[in-house]
Amino acid sequence: MITRLAPHTYREFLTVKSKLKLHGFNNLTKTLSFNIYDICYAETPQDQQAYVEYINSVYDAERLTRILTDVVDIIGANILNIARQDYDPQGASVTILISEQPVTPTESQIEESPGPLPETILAHLDKSHITVHTYPEIHPVDGIATFRVDIDVSTCGVISPLKALNYLIHKFESDIVTVDYRVRGFTRDVEGKKHFIDHEINSIQNYLSEDTRNGYQMTDVNVYQENLFHTKMLLKQFELDNYLFGDATSNLSAEQREQVTAKVKHEMLEIFYGRNVAV
Repeated sequence: MITRLAPHTYREFLTVKSKLKLHGFNNLTKTLSFNIYDICYAETPQDQQAYVEYINSVYDAERLTRILTDVVDIIGANILNIARQDYDPQGASVTILISEQPVTPTESQIEESPGPLPETILAHLDKSHITVHTYPEIHPVDGIATFRVDIDVSTCGVISPLKALNYLIHKFESDIVTVDYRVRGFTRDVEGKKHFIDHEINSIQNYLSEDTRNGYQMTDVNVYQENLFHTKMLLKQFELDNYLFGDATSNLSAEQREQVTAKVKHEMLEIFYGRNVAV
């Protein structure tokens, strides 16, 4: 449920060109979606199982909650509620309900009275929230292991989720990243004119730091008239030792290292392009 301001209350947001005075609440919904991939090679079944256990311990629900809490601070939001869960045999998820304004208890929140209905909570959750889900996966024959993290940051109002880009990319040591950003809905100025976006944007890349841009091969697919922006990122620097997991990989011959390098690079290219690529 969106809390609306009084009819004669005005909000302002800052654009590159000027400050625009709004009538009522900023109803624009901005959603930033990440698919982050980390790739490695684990040769034996024991190492493959150890990899899954490692991912489950390093990126469990508790640590993911800490990461998302940092994101909330970065974008300047406030936490309303946190739900988190670890899954058996693998994976975890966290959902954080956020608001633009600081949370101060109202009389209705502390008095003896029924709480809100579930549909009320879900309606708000649909507008401003952060979610993360993890997906460890291993190919039992090739030994290629992929760890995927899906993150959605959806805000309603002035808050921009784009400020969390650099932090999340570095926090998960990403090999491949696909990023989607979209703005939906509209807000009105005091003269009643609709505005379907409240900031200038040409590319998601403009919100990345210089070291991030230099470290990744990137490509854009943007539909400007639909306020839809898409960027794919592939890590440029490749050092095989950074992709090896387990004791069995420490004694690879030069020929084996060459074969594993080809496997890992092939896996990364297929994920980056989103299609099967002939060897």
